Amino acid sequence: MNDRAEWWDLFLSASGRTARGPFLIVSAALLTFAVVYEATGTTTHLLTGWLIYPPLLFVATCVFSKRLHDRGRSGWWAALVLLSLVAVWPTPKHFWDLLFAGVVLWTIIELGVMPGEQGANRYGPNPLKPVVAV
Repeated sequence: MNDRAEWWDLFLSASGRTARGPFLIVSAALLTFAVVYEATGTTTHLLTGWLIYPPLLFVATCVFSKRLHDRGRSGWWAALVLLSLVAVWPTPKHFWDLLFAGVVLWTIIELGVMPGEQGANRYGPNPLKPVVAV
């Protein structure tokens, strides 16, 4: 993913597939951004949160959907993943949050550790082995 257009597509489109490396880079960047934003602790979070969190969730949805597609899963699972992340952010407080923490743990293993499907699947070609034009 060296081409800028491919990186923008990763941020702004939920279709297609992405490999584990770009997924981990973008996920770490999004998580770091959210942690730094929350750490500022300003009183304007009520106003600025409406400007910060919708684009952050949109980009996260696109990235998670593409990685789920690479694993052969529907991108709609990203809704459960993001709901779980929001529920346990910044720390789990209630009994039900343990269930959401389990979903987050599953997500880390499923998307961050496991490799994508070999070859093409219903979401597109393997991002690690691009199709060579003959």
